[in-house]
Amino acid sequence: MTDNTNAPLILIVEDEQRLAALLADYLHAGGYRSAHLAEGTEVLEWIRDHRPALVLLDLMLPGRDGLTLCREIRAESQIPIIITTARVEEIDRLLGLELGADDYVCKPYSPRELVARVKAVLRRQQVSAEPVRAQPGAIDLDSARLRVSDGERTVELTAVEFALLETLHRAPGRIYSREQLMERIYRDRRVVSDRTIDSHVKKLRRKLAELLPDRELIHAVYGVGYRYEDQPDTPA
Repeated sequence: MTDNTNAPLILIVEDEQRLAALLADYLHAGGYRSAHLAEGTEVLEWIRDHRPALVLLDLMLPGRDGLTLCREIRAESQIPIIITTARVEEIDRLLGLELGADDYVCKPYSPRELVARVKAVLRRQQVSAEPVRAQPGAIDLDSARLRVSDGERTVELTAVEFALLETLHRAPGRIYSREQLMERIYRDRRVVSDRTIDSHVKKLRRKLAELLPDRELIHAVYGVGYRYEDQPDTPA
């Protein structure tokens, strides 16, 4: 671990020791502290004890695999997670995002690019410290805590889910194409698929339904994209 006690703490979960050491050096140069775990079985307890700002999580780990860990971490915390993996199949990428990961990077990757991804994910969390309030009776978005509330109940979102909801919420009725949403959520302009956006929308809708079971907030526009509009969820 580095000696800058004021810097955000990044947990590197990676069984390749040389790669982990290289990442630690780049994170230090980028202004972060880092800690390293090589075994999946140690991760959850360590996170509970140290509360890192972000987790870099490899999928192929001894003891407990990364996707299982991602699910377990997300069940009790909204700490940002970036998955690193040599398994490049689309299903693995989508599965990681569906389980709550905020981003993924495929091996082999540039450590410099990975640090840029870390900065981008953390920046999405810190865009605004004030809740975005709509008209009375509507939902409130708290970007400092990545939460959405109806005034009585609250649900927590991942950084990507919050950015997606915030984009749609700021322009009720406007239809955003998947490409437009990708440009606003992934500001480093890398290529992700339409299915990735659909996966995020699916999970976001599920969380909003827990908060407001009688209202439909995000609507799919067939062949175009998505829009935000607060409507009762009534049978046709």
